[in-house]
Amino acid sequence: MKKIILGCLGIGLLLSSCVSQKKYADLEAKHKEAQDLLNSATVKLNDCLEEKATSSARLQTLEDQNAFLKANNQELINNMGNLTTLTTKGAENLEKSLESLQEKDLTIRKLNQAITRRDSVNLSLVQSLKGVLGNLDDEDIEVSVEKGVVFVSISDKLLFSSGSYNVTRRAKEVLGKVAKVVNNKPDFEFMVEGHTDDVPYRSGVLLDNWDLSVKRATAVVRILQNDFNVDPKRMTAAGRAEFIPVSQTEKSKNRRTRIVVLPKIDQFYSMIEEGMKDPAIGGGR
Repeated sequence: MKKIILGCLGIGLLLSSCVSQKKYADLEAKHKEAQDLLNSATVKLNDCLEEKATSSARLQTLEDQNAFLKANNQELINNMGNLTTLTTKGAENLEKSLESLQEKDLTIRKLNQAITRRDSVNLSLVQSLKGVLGNLDDEDIEVSVEKGVVFVSISDKLLFSSGSYNVTRRAKEVLGKVAKVVNNKPDFEFMVEGHTDDVPYRSGVLLDNWDLSVKRATAVVRILQNDFNVDPKRMTAAGRAEFIPVSQTEKSKNRRTRIVVLPKIDQFYSMIEEGMKDPAIGGGR
């Protein structure tokens, strides 16, 4: 009986031991499952935290960009207002510039008209001079136009003896023909220039070639005034001595008297004023 009771107790303990091991295994399995879930949740949490940080950074970037675009948009609006103002001013300035260019163009055209008229008058003067002086040797007298000015260059062998400032008889014939032309052109003034060569002047009461060139110029002016009634108000006498030579090899060419004929300044301005009134170039507005 005792053996039976002990046997039953042994079996009971064995059965009890078996139940506890099974529960432990179940618990162990549940614990592992819970741990796995926790690990999985931790990983997901970390991922969510990283994603949140990335989203927050992106949100901040977008907010910054939005603020920049708003500021830039406002600046563009302001610039558009300024541009409208500038465009209006630019249009006004352009219009003024065009008006100024038109005025300048008109002025240039008027000046060209006046110059053309002056050149026509000069051409007429040259033709008149060549007409009355045409029978003289070309080496002794030359008529030319340079930069709108008419020059009559007369060799001194026609006008003076060597080293003298006394006008010869033949000179009076030449000067009489010049006087005939200039008396018919009252709108012109002229200057008589005496020129010498570079040989020093050493005789008489004169000091040098300056004196000689001036004396020759005044002698010609006196002949034109006294013998041929040229208005002295239209004439100027000047001496250039040897300092404006026309030849370095032939000194005789440098000994000359040059008559420089040019329009009166006020006469030239009158030509311009007449041009301004000319309807062909927009005058009389």
